[in-house]
Amino acid sequence: MFSEFAFKIFNESIERYHIKDDVYQSFENPYPKDDIAHLLYRKNWIDTVQWHYEDIIRDPNIEPVAALDLKRKIDASNQDRTDLVEYIDSYFLKKYQSVEILKDAMINTESPAWAIDRLSILALKIYHMNEEVTRNDASVEHLEKCKTKLAILLEQKKDLSTAIDQLLNDIESGKKYMKVYKQMKMYNDDELNPVLRKTQSPK
Repeated sequence: MFSEFAFKIFNESIERYHIKDDVYQSFENPYPKDDIAHLLYRKNWIDTVQWHYEDIIRDPNIEPVAALDLKRKIDASNQDRTDLVEYIDSYFLKKYQSVEILKDAMINTESPAWAIDRLSILALKIYHMNEEVTRNDASVEHLEKCKTKLAILLEQKKDLSTAIDQLLNDIESGKKYMKVYKQMKMYNDDELNPVLRKTQSPK
């Protein structure tokens, strides 16, 4: 099943990141560029680094200049994340381009890649909640609460994985079809963001 394959790669990325546990560490992709695993690994690495950006920026003692720099890194990371989702959807569009779509075929509320995006984030939640469950310095009450939350996350993983695999099966059989819209983010665009537009020198 594709969801199982993707989740395995997400965990590889998360485990590799946490060897150094440093948002500024260098990135190396172990998979060849023409392999879907390459995109999945890169996608989760972006998510993992951003997860830790979000932890750092919530430090109440962070310097304002450092916080602003980090906010810009998070914005750039969000754009990279969106780009990777679109690349993954392009993979599926190409893979299923020859499928004969049934007359009564339906469109899904989200594309396969955006569902896979949620699975990547869920892998991070499970990893970090499991860390909380195994802490030696936490209270019994904290550990019990985290065990309950971890059980819910694992159930969510099961449901989301099933939904992803069902969606891909339906697309492959022509019961559903893909229609992908590019994410037209406006805040990073010099022409679409009025604040950025004002900073541009007149031609």
